Amino acid sequence: MQESANFGNIIAFQGEPGAYSNLACRTVFPDMTTLPCHTFEDVFAAVEDGRAKYAMIPIENSVAGRVAAIHHLIPHSSLHIIGEHFQRINHHLLAIPGATMDSLKTVRSHEQALGQCRKTTLNWGLEPEVYSDTAGAAKLVSELQDPTIAAIASSLAGEIYGLQSLQKDIEDAAHNTTRFVIFAREPLAELANEGTTVTSFVFQVRNVPAALYKVMGGFATNGVNMTKLESYQLNGEFVATQFYADIEGHPDDAGVRHAFEELGFFTHDFRILGSYPAAQYRLDRK
Repeated sequence: MQESANFGNIIAFQGEPGAYSNLACRTVFPDMTTLPCHTFEDVFAAVEDGRAKYAMIPIENSVAGRVAAIHHLIPHSSLHIIGEHFQRINHHLLAIPGATMDSLKTVRSHEQALGQCRKTTLNWGLEPEVYSDTAGAAKLVSELQDPTIAAIASSLAGEIYGLQSLQKDIEDAAHNTTRFVIFAREPLAELANEGTTVTSFVFQVRNVPAALYKVMGGFATNGVNMTKLESYQLNGEFVATQFYADIEGHPDDAGVRHAFEELGFFTHDFRILGSYPAAQYRLDRK
């Protein structure tokens, strides 16, 4: 079926059908065909090779924080960010028909989902077991047909794999939301003049005193709002730090242009990942 599909109408995601990334694809691009991929590397490759038009990638969660694997992959990808989407995450405790809360002993899911429901599952006395993804855990529960095992996944996964929802909305925090970014082979050709633009980029600071301080000062003095700054080590080196950042503004804006010029003096391997419209979710919470 995939061989005859229109690749211009395909969006790739990591995980089994029913994953939250699958749900995000359906929400943002309801008319596109979804392509499940085993790993994040496979998702990027699907777009780079032309087997899919877009990739839907989770980058951070309001409870569990950043999706660490993504930050290590992004700098090595040739793709561009063209959009963002904030997906409210409503976890369900899924089990085979006939299972009950009393019959359960263990719960399986992705480590982020387990972390987002840690207090709730602890109160139920369930032993957590990490699995590769939420929908994959639901699929496994369906295959095992064991009433002692449950999965934390979406209602969509429950529907796909014939599981019952013993409990819904089991996440510990009511604000549990995942931010996704959408990748494509080419950057957006143009942006509307109205509205807020987000620009994402990565850089490494030079190993000189106060380099990061001076980089940040360039954005402050030019009136550019930085909404996200993440750091992580490269190749096990404690002196080689990679940064991922989001700012409000476009590289052609005067303030952003001047801030990037100053950034260039104190960094290397600077690369803009993309400029794209801010999601309404972001604007509503300013």
